[in-house]
Amino acid sequence: MRALSRSLSGKRELVFLFTAIFTQDVSLIEKASNIMERRFGPISNRSKIFNFTQTDYYTEEMGGGLKKMFFIFKKPIAPEKLIDIKLYTMKLESKFSVGEKRRVNLDPGYLSLSKVVLATHKDYAHRLYLGKGIYGEITLFFKDKTFTPFPWTFPDYRTPDYINFFNDERKICYNK
Repeated sequence: MRALSRSLSGKRELVFLFTAIFTQDVSLIEKASNIMERRFGPISNRSKIFNFTQTDYYTEEMGGGLKKMFFIFKKPIAPEKLIDIKLYTMKLESKFSVGEKRRVNLDPGYLSLSKVVLATHKDYAHRLYLGKGIYGEITLFFKDKTFTPFPWTFPDYRTPDYINFFNDERKICYNK
């Protein structure tokens, strides 16, 4: 397994963990990010708070007027750690839940020089199985000096605000 996480040059490839947090109650953004910071180390940057209006998929469970924010963690991680991080965030979501309804959604992923990857527990044709019931989805790829969406990329990740955020973070994290 160790050989799989190495680049063609033989160097271990490290990536930057991020988490998208969305909720109706913005006070939960800070609470959840503080818990994650204790677990995964300092947060190096936060996005502005975005209105999450591109889908009503979560309305029945979480209500309307959802807000979303991204957090990038300072310390690079090995890409394979995303599996356990997703499992942890799923447990954390349940701690904030009321009954069967989540009050906060935590979507971890990682940023590399060439892509933005999201973790999910839902299989689909464009997702690869990572292990322990977790799949990875390349959501954006870097081409012509910018992150670019795929046909399957979620509508919110296609917005200029999100793409600009990840472009800026790529420059900061990798000094490029």
